[in-house]
Amino acid sequence: MDFNSKLGRKAKRLIKQNYIAWLTTVDSSLTPQPRPVWFIWEADSFLIFSQPDAHKLRHLIERPRVSIHFNTDRTGDEDVLVFPGSAIIQPDASPAHKVPAYLKKYSLGMKVLKLTPEEFSRAYSVAIRVTPTSLRGW
Repeated sequence: MDFNSKLGRKAKRLIKQNYIAWLTTVDSSLTPQPRPVWFIWEADSFLIFSQPDAHKLRHLIERPRVSIHFNTDRTGDEDVLVFPGSAIIQPDASPAHKVPAYLKKYSLGMKVLKLTPEEFSRAYSVAIRVTPTSLRGW
């Protein structure tokens, strides 16, 4: 992805400012299943943590093609971006509480959930890495 293009600059801004992204996987009946997720951007991919029994994990193991998008403005006229890509489970990833950028971004959210960072890491123990293959938007 070219983060220096007009669309790329918009993507970079939205990655930095958005708290929630929508991860869409595909279930066994080939129905898209969007769900809100917490994320950070690392190098060239999104890092997401999941509970180990979440359906999205089974979906992405069976069909690793996914997409990520953000909410738009109220009219849907601005900030429409879709990141198609592929997802993998990253078993060697550090737990969420040991990823400084993730902890900085979501420590307040963890408090709202009444979880310490360590408790959050135990509950959301599976790291998902989503690498975009392109960027669409207008």
